[in-house]
Amino acid sequence: MTLLAVILALLIGQARPRASQPWHMPWFEQPVRRIADRARHNGLVWTLVVAGAALASLAAHRLLLSLHPTLAFGFDVVILCAILGVHRENHFFREVHVALRLGELTRARQFLSQWRGHYDPSADEAEVVRLSVVQALVASHQNVFATVLWFSLLPGPTGAVMYRLAAALAANRSERQDDGPEDPGVFACRAFQHLDWIPVRLTATTFAVVGNFEDAILCWRTQAQQWRGHSSGILLASGGGALGVRLGSPIDPHGHSADRPEWGCGDVPRVEMMQATVGLIWRALCLCLLVLTLIAVAA
Repeated sequence: MTLLAVILALLIGQARPRASQPWHMPWFEQPVRRIADRARHNGLVWTLVVAGAALASLAAHRLLLSLHPTLAFGFDVVILCAILGVHRENHFFREVHVALRLGELTRARQFLSQWRGHYDPSADEAEVVRLSVVQALVASHQNVFATVLWFSLLPGPTGAVMYRLAAALAANRSERQDDGPEDPGVFACRAFQHLDWIPVRLTATTFAVVGNFEDAILCWRTQAQQWRGHSSGILLASGGGALGVRLGSPIDPHGHSADRPEWGCGDVPRVEMMQATVGLIWRALCLCLLVLTLIAVAA
């Protein structure tokens, strides 16, 4: 049932018309941001919010399961459709790609700014491509691969809800520039790093398997180890190596390049690399679904 729920949620996300607007989840993101901003003791609040939401989703799943298994299955699919975010990421990536193919750099910058939340009027074509690929790799990991993994590990939608809430809290706190060592936001980021420790390494391994394996592993070993607790370094080093492209230095929350090691190796980002990125993500997704299928058959 887990495999079928994941496949249905992905198909529903892809079945939305191309011209339609991407899904937005203000009911999901805005309350989380308000709670994180207003909380004084975020360690306790984080636990209450994340654990409370996860347990609530589990209780709803169990209740519906006691009524009829089909109701519980439908509930799981609805939750997955709401939090996977497949259509939204595809929408922005596709719009940036189309704009660049048409030579409309300004329009591509605008779509990229809507996607990432930061606008850089000085970004050239290579920079727009690079940022789009980086955003696509990170988004595919958090919105799809890691979410599906946690969904598969825990009963009902418990794991998926827990992971996505933790990611939202960590992203909200990462935008703050005044976080000190005792700032409550540090707890949210640290807790998410723990939840993401295994998923990010599995995603990085998947990128290596379906891409350029040798370069991906080389970049992972030589570049990611220079990071301190930033799981995105592992993901993007492997992804850049798998694609054979230099993704450049990391970008801070305000869109500025940081003086840190490069991700990936090979060519300078080009527009053609965006299609290769789509192919890498889809191959990785197919491999994940194949693994889930084998697990389901073995069980």
